[in-house]
Amino acid sequence: MQGATSRWRSVARTETGKVRARNEDAFLAMPERGLWVVADGMGGHQNGALASRLIVEQLAELPHECALEERLKHVRKCLHELNRRLGQELTVTAARPDAIIGSTVVALLIDGERAACVWAGDSRCYLWRGSRLYQLTRDHSLAQQLIDEKKITTEQARFHPGSHALTRAIGAYEDLQLETIELDVFPNDAFLLCSDGLYQSLSADSISAQLNLSSPHLAISRMFDQVLDGPARDNLSAVLVRQ
Repeated sequence: MQGATSRWRSVARTETGKVRARNEDAFLAMPERGLWVVADGMGGHQNGALASRLIVEQLAELPHECALEERLKHVRKCLHELNRRLGQELTVTAARPDAIIGSTVVALLIDGERAACVWAGDSRCYLWRGSRLYQLTRDHSLAQQLIDEKKITTEQARFHPGSHALTRAIGAYEDLQLETIELDVFPNDAFLLCSDGLYQSLSADSISAQLNLSSPHLAISRMFDQVLDGPARDNLSAVLVRQ
């Protein structure tokens, strides 16, 4: 876990789970810079771990002493460059010529009373405000696409055979389309960034119950305990950010 004492506090944790041989998730928690990231790698072997690690390492090096809009531009440019590198330079050197080296990403930036979230894939960012949970990000997945097209319901999506297929990710497609949302920050707001290994095993009510706790460390611990008490078939990562 990581934590920091400032206007914004953050607690972060990642676990391999009970089934996967290795952890391909990565996170970044830099409250002193107002930057938090979760990346969920894909590609098998060490490829997914490489992709997620490169994302957090590169984002950690970006300039931070500038306005939020400028920082957001730096993040987007960095992710586009990584998409090119993962999709062209690294993939062709993999053991299999058709191997994918990619990762989801969700990044949160906060500057004063403004916040911005940028993402690709199905790692999520939630907002906890006024004792209510809001999902800020929209999954870039086949399941969400089918829901948007009203071909299946949210409940049916849980059992759809292609529900985990991604429609966007860093390194997976030549044309990367990032999605961004900006919002005002209110007192007592909290943000939760997490990979699908966490939220797929927790109901919205369960996440809300933990975010209602005054201790961010306890909230993260209880969420992870609940997931690890179950099958925990995937890697799970989360970063909780609050004032």
